[in-house]
Amino acid sequence: MSTDQTSPSQWASQRRKAAAERARMLRARQDAEHAKAERIVSAFLAQAARDGLAPARLHARGYHGGTARTSLRGWYLRGDRTVALGEDGAFYVLMLPLGLRERLLGASPAPARVPLVVGEGGRDGDVIPLLDALEALSPGWRERCQTPLV
Repeated sequence: MSTDQTSPSQWASQRRKAAAERARMLRARQDAEHAKAERIVSAFLAQAARDGLAPARLHARGYHGGTARTSLRGWYLRGDRTVALGEDGAFYVLMLPLGLRERLLGASPAPARVPLVVGEGGRDGDVIPLLDALEALSPGWRERCQTPLV
């Protein structure tokens, strides 16, 4: 066996290591993007408070129609009201399976990390950069913002 040939077990081991490294790099990139989005949201929340931009009560929408109240307050990021930014700075997907319990007692959407691009990876193709979604909520907030967004 020459030195440039690898056994099937060595090849499989190399592939596993390469896949693990790619997964690590993807997680690092995603963490960096989420950290940037969280800094943007933090600056927006501070500016919204200075501007007096009041959060609204958020409602969840069912996959098959209907709505349910939530205990959340915040701002809808899309016109169809399926995603929102909570006043706690978390991102919420408000499109949920709503059963009788949720319709009567309210829904509890799970918080998620804020994305830099709202709707990315969604099936409807409706994507909007986070900065543009926040600009629609409070036009000119970036110019008034006292915190650098970089």
